[in-house]
Amino acid sequence: MNFFEHQDRARKQTGRLVLLLSVAVVCLVTITSFALGWLWRHLGEPALHLTSRASLPDPELYLSVAAVIVGVVVLGALYKQVQLSAGGKVVAESLGGRLLNLSAGNADERRLLNVVEEMALASGSPVPPVYVLEDGSINAFAAGLTPRDAVIGITRGAIEQLDRNELQGVIAHEFSHIHHGDMRLNTRLTALLHGMLLLGLIGGMLLRGWSETSTGVRVSSRSSSNNKDGGGSVVLLVIGAGVVLYVLGYVGTFFGQLIKASVSRQREYLADASAVQFTRDPSTIAGALKKIGGNPLGALLSAPRAAEFSHLYFGDGVGSSWFDTHPPLKDRIRRVDPGWDGRYPKFEPRLDVALMNKDAWTAAVTGQPYQPSAVEVAVAAVGAPTVAHLQEARSTLQRLDERLQRAAHDREGAEALIYGLLLDSEPGLRARQLEAIKQRLNLSLALQLDLLEDSLLRLDPGQRLPLLDLAMPALKQLDAKAFVALRESMALLIKLDGKVKLLEWTLLRIIERNLRPGSGKIGNVALAELSEACATLLAFLARVGETSDLQTEQAFADAWSGLPFAPRPLPVAASLRDLETALKQLEQLRPLQKPQLLKALARCIEHDGHITAGEAELMRAVADILDCPMPPLLAS
Repeated sequence: MNFFEHQDRARKQTGRLVLLLSVAVVCLVTITSFALGWLWRHLGEPALHLTSRASLPDPELYLSVAAVIVGVVVLGALYKQVQLSAGGKVVAESLGGRLLNLSAGNADERRLLNVVEEMALASGSPVPPVYVLEDGSINAFAAGLTPRDAVIGITRGAIEQLDRNELQGVIAHEFSHIHHGDMRLNTRLTALLHGMLLLGLIGGMLLRGWSETSTGVRVSSRSSSNNKDGGGSVVLLVIGAGVVLYVLGYVGTFFGQLIKASVSRQREYLADASAVQFTRDPSTIAGALKKIGGNPLGALLSAPRAAEFSHLYFGDGVGSSWFDTHPPLKDRIRRVDPGWDGRYPKFEPRLDVALMNKDAWTAAVTGQPYQPSAVEVAVAAVGAPTVAHLQEARSTLQRLDERLQRAAHDREGAEALIYGLLLDSEPGLRARQLEAIKQRLNLSLALQLDLLEDSLLRLDPGQRLPLLDLAMPALKQLDAKAFVALRESMALLIKLDGKVKLLEWTLLRIIERNLRPGSGKIGNVALAELSEACATLLAFLARVGETSDLQTEQAFADAWSGLPFAPRPLPVAASLRDLETALKQLEQLRPLQKPQLLKALARCIEHDGHITAGEAELMRAVADILDCPMPPLLAS
C-alpha cells in the first residue's frame, strides 16, 4: 500500500470511525434522555412546580433532554478539537516534554536530532520539533493534525538505551504515523472520546456537589413538611441525574475506548512494517521492541495525562488492560523478526556510538546534476523513501556548512537564514536589500545575518530547501506577532526589485504553510473537475525549465497527455497569483488521484532530459502544498 492509498484509507477509516462513534453517541443519548426524562417526570415536576404532568408531552420532554445531551457531547468534542488544533506541541507539553531542537546539550541528544533530520530530509518533509520526556522507559510518539504541525516526542530512556540503528527504526515508525494520516485519526479519536467522557465528569460533579451540601439540605428540610418534601425530591433528582450521567458517560467512554484500541492496534502493525520498508533492516525496529521487553520500566510513562494519549505511543505507555491500544509486544517482534527466540536482552547501558561515521559517506560534488528520471523516482517514493534517499539526506547534512547548521537550530539564527536566502546574488540589489532589512531588525539579528552572508553565498542551490526544513522547528517557536514581522520583512525583501522570483515565492509559501498550518482536511474533489487548475500549473512549470516557445509547448503537451483530459493548446502565461489560485483548488484533490497529477508534473520537468535547481525546488514546493512529502531528487 503506497502513500496515496494510505491517505485514502485513512479518510475512509476516519469516516467509519466517526460513524461507529456516532452510533455509540446516539445509543448513549437515547438511554440518557429516557433515564433523565423519567427522573424529571417523577421527581422534578411535582417538587419544582414548573409544569403540570399534562403540560409537557413525553416526546417533547425527551427531545429536549436529548438536545441538551447532544450539545454537551458536541461542545466537549469541539473544545478538545480546538485545543489539539494548536499542533502536536500541545500534546508534548501536556506530557511534560522539553523542546530539544534549540538546546541539544549532549552527544545523545545531538545524535537523536541528527537521526530526525535525516529522516525528515529523506522523506521530503519539514523537520518536526523534537521533545524529550524525562522518563527512564523506552517510548516515543508523533502528534499533530498534519505533517506541518507535527512533533516527535521521545523518552530519555530511548535516547540513552537505543543505539543509532534502533533509534532510526523508532523514528521511522513515527514518521510513518505522520505521513499516513494516523495523527489526524488519533486527534479525532481523542476529541470524540472527550465529548462522551464529559457526561461522566458532569455526573461526578453533581454527585460531589450533593455530597458537600447534603448536610445543609437535611437541616433546612426540618423547617416545614412542604420544604421537607420538596428538598427531598430535589436531592433525589440531583442524585439520580448524577448517577445516570456518571454511569452512562463512562459506559459510552468504555465502548469508545474499545473502538479506539482496535483501530490503533492495526495502525501500529502498519507503522512497524513501514519502518522496516524505510530502513530496509528489520533489526532496527525489532531491536528497539526487544529492549522495551528487557527494560524494567518497559514503555510506561509517568505523566499524569499519559492515558489520555495512549494510542499515540510507540509502545504501551499505560500498562495492559482491556483497552490496549498496542498489539502484544511479542507479536510485534515476531512480525518483523520471525526467527526471534523469545528472549529479551539483558538491560545494560548503551555503549557510546559516534554521531555519524563521516568516512562512510562520500560527499557529493556541489552542483552535481540530477538523474534524468529523478522526479519520477521521487514521486514513486512519496511517503515511502528508500535507503538511497536516506543516504542523500545524510550526504546533504554532511555537506552543509556547520555555521548554517548551527544557525538553523537557533530561533534568531533561523530567522536570519530566511532573510539571507532571499538576498539577491547581484551585488547592487543585495546591498539595497541589506540596508532596507537591517532597519527592521534588532542589532543581534542584524549581526547574525552579517555572519551568515558568506556561507549563504556559497550555498549549493540544491541545499536551500533542506536548510529551510532544518530551520523549521526553530521558526515554529515564533509567536503570532513575530510571525507577522517575519512575513512583512520577507515581503520587503521580495518586492524591493519590483518582481517576484520563483525561489522567493517558493520560500514564502513554504514558510506560511508550515508556520501557520491549516485544518489538514483530506480532499475529495475529482481530478475531472480541476482541468483549468491543472492546465495553469503545468503551463507555469513548462515555462520555468524550457528555453524556447516550441520546447515549452512540447513539454506542456507531453505532460497534458498523462491526464484524463482532451488535448488543448498551451494556456497564456499565468501570474503567480493565478498559480496560487490553481494550487488552492488542487489541494482538494482526492488522494488516489494525486499520483496522476504528480506524474504529469514529472513528465513536464523531465521533458528535455535536464532538471534545473529551480524546477526541483518548484516541484518540491508544489508537492508540499498538495500534502505529498516528496523525497529529495537523487543526483546522477
